Amino acid sequence: MVLPKLLLLPLLAAGSAAVDISVSSSGGNKTSNIQYGIMEEEINHCGDGGLYAELIRNRAFQGGSEFPSSLDAWTSVNDATLSLKQLSNPLSSALPNSVNVKAAKGDKETGLANEGWWGIDVRRQKYTGSFYVKGSYKGVFKASLKSITSGETFATAHVDSKSVEDDWVQHRFTLMPRKDASNTNNTFSITFDPRHTKDGSLDFNLISLFPPTWNDRPNGLRRDLMQAMKDMGPKFLRFPGGNNLEGQTLPGRWKWNETIGPLKDRPGRATTWKYQETSGLGLVEYMEWCEDLEVEPIVAVWGGFALNGDAIPESELGPYVQDALDELEFLTGSVDTKFGALRAKVGHPEPWKVKYVEVGNEDNLNGGLESYKSYRFRMFHDAIKEKYPDIQILASTVDMTLPEKAGGDYHLYDIPDNFVSKFNFFDQYSPDNPVLLGEIAATQFNGEDINWDDTDFALYPWWIGSVAEAVFMIGAERSPALLGTTYAPFMMNLDNYQWSPTNLAFNADPSKTARSTSWHIYELFSHNHITTTLPTKSSVDFGPLYYIAGKDEDTNSHIFKAAVYNSTAEVPVSLSFDGVKSGSTAQLTVLTAPDAYSMNEVGQRDLVDRRVEQITAGEKGVFEFELPDLSVAVLKTDS
Repeated sequence: MVLPKLLLLPLLAAGSAAVDISVSSSGGNKTSNIQYGIMEEEINHCGDGGLYAELIRNRAFQGGSEFPSSLDAWTSVNDATLSLKQLSNPLSSALPNSVNVKAAKGDKETGLANEGWWGIDVRRQKYTGSFYVKGSYKGVFKASLKSITSGETFATAHVDSKSVEDDWVQHRFTLMPRKDASNTNNTFSITFDPRHTKDGSLDFNLISLFPPTWNDRPNGLRRDLMQAMKDMGPKFLRFPGGNNLEGQTLPGRWKWNETIGPLKDRPGRATTWKYQETSGLGLVEYMEWCEDLEVEPIVAVWGGFALNGDAIPESELGPYVQDALDELEFLTGSVDTKFGALRAKVGHPEPWKVKYVEVGNEDNLNGGLESYKSYRFRMFHDAIKEKYPDIQILASTVDMTLPEKAGGDYHLYDIPDNFVSKFNFFDQYSPDNPVLLGEIAATQFNGEDINWDDTDFALYPWWIGSVAEAVFMIGAERSPALLGTTYAPFMMNLDNYQWSPTNLAFNADPSKTARSTSWHIYELFSHNHITTTLPTKSSVDFGPLYYIAGKDEDTNSHIFKAAVYNSTAEVPVSLSFDGVKSGSTAQLTVLTAPDAYSMNEVGQRDLVDRRVEQITAGEKGVFEFELPDLSVAVLKTDS
């Protein structure tokens, strides 16, 4: 377990007195169908090297001025010479770099090997792969999965060559390992017999290998991470995330049209997170992700601003507004439209539904707020609203006066105590301007200061931070202005990351994926959705018990969500719902952890304890139970 720098709990609230709560049957607020969701961007290799299931790192030698093309993750087989090339006839204009593999002297089998995203998981399952080759070769390629430590070969595919001297030819293959590897210290290799080439060398590009993917989609997503998200029960996906949308510079922005179509036509780009991305996880894959999890897409469109502080002048913003409209036409337009026809061409004739669009990301930061308030948000908002009047448009901040019905996006990274202090924060907002909690997370321990110049945050979510997040989210749910909330960043590859903590942490071994303490909070709250909040009366003020009550109209159940933050003892609760009679039953679920700093770590056991019991309402329909310190609970009546 990673210990905090400062083991300092805030002062304990003196709250062990019994809490009597009565819930009215009417007078509450209708809440949105969007609640707990997912935010995705390329930070922490949560796309490439993470959710995007491609196993080959640096598969197409993509690079540019910021991150030059390289042979990262590649090694030679039998002393072959590997050389990066920019040939006069590249695989495509999008992928101009390739590797030349030239055999050493002799007749040894030669080739190249890839170590994957800091390892390759090998199991008895079907792997599908492909590679492009240029050069005359009359022999057979061997595609293999091997152990680095023992040299054992788990699977080999023999691929008859179709390659020719002056053109790129794609070769496909499948691999079926005969056993599971004991660890992920494995490589993928392609070899050939140099005697059957013209000069002992061949050119390769776009070398790809996929394990089975979620719903068996080609170019699909990693099963264990998708399963963890499905189990959480999300209602929306906000993409393509935060800072990665903006880009470090104006030309470096995320361009939707460069992320669609065949992989050989996707150039990739330099992320704001210090590495090149492939764009294999592109706009279509995001929408398929939404389909597969049955969640609402919240599509973020570029808002004319870069992280370095540059903004497109008002007189020049029009083409970028049109680009956002083109993206929405691609997603939602009929096949009779220009971009709807393009969507059909890349395999999706049926239009998608988009109800939510966010303009930009965190435009209140880096000097962007003035231009955002002055003209950028207005120009995007008015153009989108004119063409798509039913779309809910969101600003990327709440630090401005919003047009009627437009929403805002509020982000919070803080210490646990400050999350709890903001329990009533959203009481000030009106449903006329709904609020999305697009990014929230407890990142540092109580007693520490948030320092954005040195983001030395906790490695994993920890229990008291997760409970504090629960208090904050309960408070937000009480407001009719709330659209939804998501933990951010959502995922982290423990072998190469830029930010922690995250909701899911993983490495190359899917069996070691960690569902964080905060994941358990989101899972519990998401599966107990309140469609209508109800007024409550209590014998004491909020704290250390924080709660909300309401109904799920779909099941006709009453729901009570609660969190106990730093009580001196267990909190006795007497809870009654107007109209729920004596003898009625309910399911009470209580989450606890061994201590305030419990963390669910990659490869370790889950420390969150989930206790579920059936309880019965006593005299006057009162449910009696006790909640321990630092617990999160949901009571749901059976009808």
